[in-house]
Amino acid sequence: MSWPRVGVGVLIVDDRNRVLLALRGRPPEAGAWSIVGGRVEPFEKLAECAIREAREEVGVEIAIERPLCVTDHIVREDNEHWVAPAFLARVTNGEPTNREPDKTVELRWFPLTALPEKLTMTARAALAAL
Repeated sequence: MSWPRVGVGVLIVDDRNRVLLALRGRPPEAGAWSIVGGRVEPFEKLAECAIREAREEVGVEIAIERPLCVTDHIVREDNEHWVAPAFLARVTNGEPTNREPDKTVELRWFPLTALPEKLTMTARAALAAL
C-alpha cells in the first residue's frame, strides 16, 4: 500500500431495530463483524458505491437514509489504510444472502441491544453515529 484508499460502508437497519453484519473472513480485521461495504471504483460517487456494494455483497437493493460518519480505518499490522464514509440504509428489495463466501464467513441480523463484541472499526463508528 502506498496511499490511503477509499471504501464505503453501509449500516443496513430493518424495521425491527436490527442491523445486518458480516463476519470478515480475511484482512483487514478478519474474524470481526463488519457492516456491508467495499472499495470505491474510479469515478464512482460514494452513494453509488454503497448501493453497488449492498447489491454485490448481500444481494439487496437499498435506500440510503443519511450519511453516518467517516472512519480513519488504519490497521498497521495488516498494512491497511482506508478512509471510510458510512451511510445508514434500509432494504427496499430482496432478502440478504451471503454472495461473497470467499470474503464473508457469515451474514446475520443483530438486535441493537445484542451486538457481537468483536466489531470492526467501521462498524463501531457507524453504530456509535447511529
